[in-house]
Amino acid sequence: MYSWVLSGTVCGVEGCSVGVEVDVSSGLPVFDMVGYLGFAVRESRERVRTALKNSGFLLPAKRITVNLSPADLHKEGSAFDLAIAIAILVAIGAVPQKQVEGYLVLGELGLNGEVRSVNGVLPMLSHAFSCGISKAIVPCSNVQEGAVVEGIRVYGVRSLKEAVSFFLAQEQGIEEITPAQVDVRGLFSLERNYQRDFSEIAGQDFVKRALEIAAAGFHNILLVGPPGAGKSMMAQCLPSILPGLTLAESIELTKIYSVRGLLGEGESLITRRPFRAPHHTVSCTAVTGGGRSPLPGEMSLAHKGILFLDELPEFKREVIEAMRQPLEEGRVTVSRLQAAYTFPSDFMLVAAMNPCLCGYYPDRMRCRCSEGQIQRYLSKVSQPLLDRIDLCVQTRPVSYEQLHSRKSAESSQQIRGRVTRAQLLQRERYQNSGIVFNSQLSAKQLEQFCFLDEEGEAFMKQAMGRFDFSARTYHRILRVARTIADLAESDTIRQSHLCEAIAYHNGNLKNMFPDSE
Repeated sequence: MYSWVLSGTVCGVEGCSVGVEVDVSSGLPVFDMVGYLGFAVRESRERVRTALKNSGFLLPAKRITVNLSPADLHKEGSAFDLAIAIAILVAIGAVPQKQVEGYLVLGELGLNGEVRSVNGVLPMLSHAFSCGISKAIVPCSNVQEGAVVEGIRVYGVRSLKEAVSFFLAQEQGIEEITPAQVDVRGLFSLERNYQRDFSEIAGQDFVKRALEIAAAGFHNILLVGPPGAGKSMMAQCLPSILPGLTLAESIELTKIYSVRGLLGEGESLITRRPFRAPHHTVSCTAVTGGGRSPLPGEMSLAHKGILFLDELPEFKREVIEAMRQPLEEGRVTVSRLQAAYTFPSDFMLVAAMNPCLCGYYPDRMRCRCSEGQIQRYLSKVSQPLLDRIDLCVQTRPVSYEQLHSRKSAESSQQIRGRVTRAQLLQRERYQNSGIVFNSQLSAKQLEQFCFLDEEGEAFMKQAMGRFDFSARTYHRILRVARTIADLAESDTIRQSHLCEAIAYHNGNLKNMFPDSE
C-alpha cells in the first residue's frame, strides 16, 4: 500500500518542501530509504523502526520502501523522522491517508517514541504556508517558534503515540490539541535590559558622538587607541542605543538563529538586535558560514545588528578580507558542489584596534616600536576594508579628572531617543527606494537625497582639492553628513555637518596620528 506525508528541510535559511513516500509490499522484509540522503537521514531508519516498536506499533514482515522527494535535493538532519513514521502507519492502515493531507509534519524521534526538537522550524513553516499548507505538526519545544507564522495552525506533540492519537481523533471531528498562539506585539513591548550603558563611560565625548552617528545611520566604525581607553566597553554599549527590530527584521533574523539551533526552548522570536563578538582566532568558515552542510556564520548571526571585532589586526588575513563583499552587498554566498547557499549578512561592523604592537603609539615616551613594526602592524588592515568603514575615531586615555568628575554622562536612553528619531526620518525618506539607512545610499541615490546648501557646495569643492579625496571618499563623507543632518533634524546638509563628517574620515591609519611625525 502506498502513502504520502509532507515534511520539509532547509536550504540555506529558507525552507523547502519534501514529500515522504512510503510503499509497503510483499517480499523479503526489508526497510529501504532512498532520495539523496545525508548520514543523519539514513540513520533515521533505525530510529523510526525502534520508535514504532516502543510505541506499540508492529511493522509487518514486508518490504518497506521510503522515498524522500524531490530526489535531486540533498536531505540533511533528523526532522523527517516523525513524517516517515506517520507515513509508514498510513501505509499499513493504522492512520487514514485523508487525515494527514494538508499537514506539514516535522520532528526527530527518540528510541522511546519521544518527539524531539529540530532546527529550522520557522523557515520551513513559512515556506509551507506560502505553498498553501495551513496546518502543521511539530515538537512541543518548537511550537512557539512555529506559531509566529500567521495563517497556519501549529500543533505541538510530545510523542509518536500523541501524534497518532491526534490524527485518529481528527477523523472523529475531535481536536485533542489546541493550536499554539503567540502574542507578537507583547514580545516587542517587553522591557529590554542591557549590561552596559553610556552613562557608565567617563569622558570620550568625541568617541561617543561618533558611535551615536554610526548607530543612527548604521555606519561601520573603527576605534583606534591605546589599551584601557574603553574601546571594548564603548562598543558593548552600542546595542543599548539601537532602536528595536521591526517584525519583518525579527522574523528574518529568527530564521537564521532557528537554522543554527540557537533559539532557546519555547523562544519564538529574536526581538533584540544581535551583538556578536567572535574571538580573533575564529576561522574564516565560522565567520562567513559553511561546513559540509552549510550553516550561517558570525556575519549572518549579526544580521541587522553589530559584528564587533576586537583587536582587528590579530584576525587572520582571510577572515578580514572575506568581509569585503558582504559589507557591500549585505549577503554572503557559500558555494558547494550540489548548490550555492546565500545567507543574509546586513550588519554594522564595529572594530577596535591598538595603533601598534605595544599599543601606545604615538606616545614615544611609552612606545618602543620601530617605524617598520608600526607600519607592518597597521598594514594588516587592508585599504579596501578601510574604504568600507565610514567612521574612524581615535580614542585617548581617560584623565583622573574625567574619572572623578561629578558631571553625569548622558544615558543610553537619552541617546537612543535621538537615534530613533533619525532612523524614523530615514525610513520615511527611503520607503520606496529599497534601502533603510543612509549607509546604504548608492552614488545615484546620493544625488537624489543629499542636498547641500551653497556654503556646503563651496566647502566640499575646496575640501576635494585640498585633501585630494577620491570619489568613494566623497560619497562616504556625504553619507555620514546626511546622518549628522538627520540627527540635527535638518533637511539640508550644511557646512557644519560636512566638517564633522570629514573629521571622522581617515584614508590611511597612519594619518590618524599627527603627533607622530
